[in-house]
Amino acid sequence: MSKPNNFDIPSTVCVLCGRTDDCPEKYGDKKTYVEYNLTVHYYCLLMSSGIWQRGEEDEGVDGFLITDIRKEVNRAAKLKCNICKKKGASIGCVTPKCKRSYHFPCGIQRECIFQFMEDFRSYCWAHKPVQTLMDKEPRGASQCTICLDLVEHLPAYTVLKSPCCKNAWFHRECLQYQALSAGIFFFRCTVCNNKDKFQKEMLRMGIYIPERDASWELEENAYQELLQCYQHCDVRRCLCKEGRNYNEPDSKWEIKRCQYCGSRGTHLACSCMKSWEENWECMECRSIFAKSGKYSKQKKRSWATSEKTNGTNCLLEGPPPKSPRQSSGSQRNFLLQSPKILYQNNFSPCSHPEYPASNRVMMPLSPLMSNRNWSPRQKPLKERRREVHNILKELKVQVNPKTTRLNINTENIWESALKGFRQRSFSPTNTIEISFTNCKNRSKTDTSAASRHQFFKLLMHHLQNSSLFEGSSAKNLSLDFQAVKENLYFEAGKMIAVSLVHGGPSPGFFSKTLFDCLVYGPENVKPALEDVADVDVAQTIKRIKYANSLSSLQSTIHDCYEFLAAAGCLRPVSALCDKNILVNDILIHHVIKRVISPLESFRQGLKTLGVLEKMQMHPDAFSSILCHKPERLSAETICDLFTIHSSVHENKGANFWMGYLQDVESGESAVTLEDILLFITGSSSIPSIGFDPEPTIRFLRIKYPIGNRLLNCLELPITKTYKQFKNKMELTIRNTLRAERE
Repeated sequence: MSKPNNFDIPSTVCVLCGRTDDCPEKYGDKKTYVEYNLTVHYYCLLMSSGIWQRGEEDEGVDGFLITDIRKEVNRAAKLKCNICKKKGASIGCVTPKCKRSYHFPCGIQRECIFQFMEDFRSYCWAHKPVQTLMDKEPRGASQCTICLDLVEHLPAYTVLKSPCCKNAWFHRECLQYQALSAGIFFFRCTVCNNKDKFQKEMLRMGIYIPERDASWELEENAYQELLQCYQHCDVRRCLCKEGRNYNEPDSKWEIKRCQYCGSRGTHLACSCMKSWEENWECMECRSIFAKSGKYSKQKKRSWATSEKTNGTNCLLEGPPPKSPRQSSGSQRNFLLQSPKILYQNNFSPCSHPEYPASNRVMMPLSPLMSNRNWSPRQKPLKERRREVHNILKELKVQVNPKTTRLNINTENIWESALKGFRQRSFSPTNTIEISFTNCKNRSKTDTSAASRHQFFKLLMHHLQNSSLFEGSSAKNLSLDFQAVKENLYFEAGKMIAVSLVHGGPSPGFFSKTLFDCLVYGPENVKPALEDVADVDVAQTIKRIKYANSLSSLQSTIHDCYEFLAAAGCLRPVSALCDKNILVNDILIHHVIKRVISPLESFRQGLKTLGVLEKMQMHPDAFSSILCHKPERLSAETICDLFTIHSSVHENKGANFWMGYLQDVESGESAVTLEDILLFITGSSSIPSIGFDPEPTIRFLRIKYPIGNRLLNCLELPITKTYKQFKNKMELTIRNTLRAERE
C-alpha cells in the first residue's frame, strides 16, 4: 500500500518509512509528537536525502523543522522504493548516475551502507564501500572479541575487520550494540584500544556512534560506593577524643589512608605525622613489604619525603644520596674554565693567571672542560635538555606583559594554586605575579622569576605526592573518582605546562609508560609489571606470570575469578603459554584502560600553551625533563651558566671564583652549589627553560658579595687573596639564606 503524503495517519506509523517497528538499535528512537500528529524513526529522518537540520536542537524534531519534514514527506511520496516497490522512498544512493531510492528499513535488509557523519551519505547495495583484504591475511575464522562467537574472515556486510589490528574481526551487530552503549567517548577497538582510526573506519562502514557519554556513565549514582573514602582510625591507640570515625580536614585530626591499600586509616596526630604530604602504610601492607625484603627501602623513601615536606619553608636542598661529594684529598677530575668570560683591555686568555695564596694548586684556564668525556648515557641526556631549553623558549614568546596575580598560601599550596588557575582573570599567556600571603617578609606582589620558580617548585612537589599519581619514583596516573569529578587531572596537566613555559621546574617523576601514553597514545603502549602500584594486583599478576604448570595457572585464575571478571580479562586458558596474553590484558586494563578518562583529561591540560604538541614532536627531548630529575649541580655546570665580565686587573677574581666552586663541590665549604645558585637567582635548581635574564658575574669595589635576583647578577668584591674571597663568600651566603629561612 502507498504511503500517504500528509500527517493524517495513525500516530504509531513512521511518516517516512510507513512501518510501526520500534527497534532503537536498528532504526533509532521512534518518537511520537502529539502536537504535530507525527511519529518518526530518528534514523529515517537523519538519512533522508532532501532534509537538513536547519533549526536548533530544541526546535522541531531534534533540529529538523516541522515544515521541512512536511516537504520531505511530500517529496518522498512521489518516489518508489527499489526494494519493496512501495512509495515514500526518502533515501537515495549518492553515487553519480545511480537512481536507486529506498526506505531506511528496506536499505538495512538489502545491506545498504548509511554513513552517520559529515553529510550523511547512503550507498545502495551495488555501490556500497567494502573493506579490502590483503593477500597475506589469513583466511578462516576467529572469535569476535565482543560476543566470543566465531566470525568468518570474509569481506561481508555482516562482518567487519578492525583497521588497527591484523587479526581482529567483529560481527556488525556486535559493533553496533557496543557503539550504542559506549558512545563516542568510549567506543574503540576492543583489542588494541585505538579510538580515532577505529571510529573513522566504523563510521565509513555504516556503524552509528551516538554523540553522548557511555550508558554506564549516565546511570545516576552508578558508582556512588566507589566515591566513598575510608574514614576510620585503625591504629592501636587512637588519641582523638571525638572517636575513631572523627575526621577534621586540614587539621591534625584529618584521617590519612594507607598509601597502598587505602582500606586502613589513621589520624595524623595518632601516627605522629606533621603534614598530609607524609606517606603512611598500614600494618598489613608493611608486613607484605617486610616479607618481600623491600620494606626497608620503602621506609627510607618515606622518611626522605617526610623530611623534605617538613622543611617546606627551607630553601636549601641537600645533595642527592647517590652523588657523594668528593673528599678534600681527591684528585681533580677536570680543569675549570668558563667559556663565557668577557675580557677587557685586550687581556689574553692565554696569559698566566696569578694563583691564590694558599697551599692549593689552582688550575689554569683550559679548553679541556668543554671536551670532558661524558658517558654514553649522560651526554645524550645533557644534549636533550639543551634542546628542550630552546623549545620552551620558543613557547615563551606567547607570554605577554599583562599580569595575573596569584595569592599563594605555601601551607596549602594546592588549594590556593587551584583557586588562582580557575579565576576568571587567569590566562596562561599572562605574566604571573606571586603573592605569598602567609610570609610576612615578602612583598604583596612579586613579579620576580625567583618567586614564580619557588611557587612552581612547591606545586610540582605537591603533585608528585598527591593522590593523582601512584607509584614510588616513576609515577603513573591513579584513579581518583573525586578528582575526575572535579576535573583535577586537567588542572594538573595545565599547571605542569604553565610551569615549564613560565620558568618553573619540570615534574621529573613521569614513568616511561605515562610519558609514552601522552606522546604516542595509550593504544600504542605496552605497560610493565613495574607500573602496577597496587600490591594486591601486582601479586595476582606475579602468580599468573610465574605459574609453572597448566593446573596451577587454572587454579590461580579460579582464585582470582572475581578480579579478572571485573577487569574484563577472563579468557579461556588451554595452554600454559596463554598466561602471557592474560598478564598483558591485566596490565593494559589496570595501568591504562582503568585510567583512560583521567589520562585524556591530563592530556587536554598539557595542551596548554602548545606543550603537548611539542612533546609529541620532540619526545626524546621532553622525556629528559619529564621522566628524569634535574642532574645534580656541579662546578662545571655553574661555571658554564654564568657569563663573567672581567678586565685584566680583575681576572684574578675570576680564578678565585672558579677555585671556590671547586672547593664547594669537593665539600671543603660550609655552603653548597645549590646555596650559591639560590643566593644569586632565588632558585636552587636550573629551570628547564633556563634563566631570564641569563646569569652574569661582575667584579666591583665592594666589601661583600651581592646577589641581584632581579637581574640574576652576582656582584663580587675584588680581594687580594683567595682566603679573603672565600671567607666573604661563606659569610654572606650563609647569613643571607639563614635570614630568609627565619
